[in-house]
Amino acid sequence: MKAVLRRLFARSLARLDLNEVLRRRLRVTRSILTVDDDAIDLRRIGRIVIVAIGKAAVPMTASVAKILGPQVFDGIVIGTEAPATPVPGCVYYIGGHPLPNARSFDAASAVIDRLRRVEPSDLVIYLLSGGGSALFEQPIDGLTLEDVEALYELLVTSGPAIADINVIRKHLSRVKGGRLAAMAGQARQLTLYVSDVPGDDPSLIASGPTVPDPSTVADCRAAIDGARLFDRMPRAVRRLFAESQVPETPKPGSPGFAMSQAYRLLGSAEAVETMASEARLLDWNVTIDPAVRDDWPLERTVEHLLAALDRARQTHPQHLVAIVNGGEFSCPVTNPGLGGRNQAFVLACVSRIAGRSVGVLSAGTDGIDGSSQAAGAVADGDTLARAERVGLDPADHLRRADAYRFFDPLGDAITTGPTGHNVRDLRLLVAW
Repeated sequence: MKAVLRRLFARSLARLDLNEVLRRRLRVTRSILTVDDDAIDLRRIGRIVIVAIGKAAVPMTASVAKILGPQVFDGIVIGTEAPATPVPGCVYYIGGHPLPNARSFDAASAVIDRLRRVEPSDLVIYLLSGGGSALFEQPIDGLTLEDVEALYELLVTSGPAIADINVIRKHLSRVKGGRLAAMAGQARQLTLYVSDVPGDDPSLIASGPTVPDPSTVADCRAAIDGARLFDRMPRAVRRLFAESQVPETPKPGSPGFAMSQAYRLLGSAEAVETMASEARLLDWNVTIDPAVRDDWPLERTVEHLLAALDRARQTHPQHLVAIVNGGEFSCPVTNPGLGGRNQAFVLACVSRIAGRSVGVLSAGTDGIDGSSQAAGAVADGDTLARAERVGLDPADHLRRADAYRFFDPLGDAITTGPTGHNVRDLRLLVAW
């Protein structure tokens, strides 16, 4: 069963390949660019400009360049690594992550300058993926690079929810919260995005630079106060709030979005449904469980999903049953072991499923789980007995946040290497 679970995860990753998704969704036929059911006549377009931001910026740009074929375009690509083969006409920046750096500022300045030169007849294609918030940044007036670096460090280490973090980022930035779209004026704009956030909300991807921002300055201040961050923020940030100098972001219905459309290429919902469909091909009884939330702790997540599996087994005693779940949960690292959220989940299941006809898999779609080289792990009812025979104690490894050193000797770590994009985690639990 562990081998079957591995194959299902591998097949799901293959179907979630971003290059394949772009080729399915974006086409050029006789100078007509189509995205799903929408079409743009490229013969009526002046210039095509690509702005790619995020961890998947480099491969997304390469894929779109192939799709556009002989169409002439220029672009600014802001990612975490240099391309093996640069796309002609594109300028590349490697920004900072998880904290912005001077190159993040340089990249944002380049984007601002290019968008201010677009004409109403031009087409701007934005390619957005996770990590974009830090990779490119320009603060509102009154803040410096040092202020922004200190702010980001505070936000990523103090525990606010990602939605609250991005509400704060958007209101203190010149390039987030829909402000890029406003800079491009009346040019036609397409945003193609890969979601790594709860609910696949486009206003949270890279802090929503090209889509309307429903949050307000009041929401921003409420997020700061709710996390008790105000007194720890840089002095310049506190002064802007005290003097009511934080500007509002563009809202839904703003004229700046009249020529702008956004399309989700991939997200957690697609990842979950893909894995569920792969499991259904085996004639399993499959249930998608959407209940797990980002603020749930590890123990609650484990107990909930194993209980859901037991209920499914009782309801369908003659069938192999499966529970598919996606997204993330809270799993703070408290000790310097090797591992991550996914391996910790499977490790916490090991004792609970011992001796039972149950299999569990959890892995990250980005191929990276915490501090280890694995994407996740897999276990079954025999895992505990096998571990005990070689002197591995699951409770001890869980306590030390050292799940990788538990699963790797057993051959049960899942290693895929980085996939180039992230649509959050996938979990698959089966009973037979």
